[in-house]
Amino acid sequence: MSKLVGTYVHEKSENLDQYYSALGVPYIARKMMSFTSPKLTITNDGDTWTITTSTKLRTLKLEFKLGEEYDEDMPGGTLKSTTTVENDSKLVTVSIGPENTKIIRTYEATDDGCVLTLKHDKTGTEGKRYFKKA
Repeated sequence: MSKLVGTYVHEKSENLDQYYSALGVPYIARKMMSFTSPKLTITNDGDTWTITTSTKLRTLKLEFKLGEEYDEDMPGGTLKSTTTVENDSKLVTVSIGPENTKIIRTYEATDDGCVLTLKHDKTGTEGKRYFKKA
């Protein structure tokens, strides 16, 4: 998993407005979230992983152990999440949202950075954020 450990800066996004719309995020919040350029930091210390996403507005820090359920506080409420390794260069977080809807986030290492794929399982809508190593 060391391929994902590092700090990344946002390069571009695809289909984020449609993804946030599928989640039911209000228009103004959707636009603000779609146009942010977050910094992403992924660390691993023994069994504990940390994913920190920082923007000018706020910083979200997730700490978890692979395969163990944890609570994730989001603007729409608390989600039950579990993160697993899919292969040596991919972390997959499955969160259960309202009405038992699955929200899937995949962090995948690339040669020069990381791609974050966001998927709303109920509608199949996907958005992507592309990051390069800082």
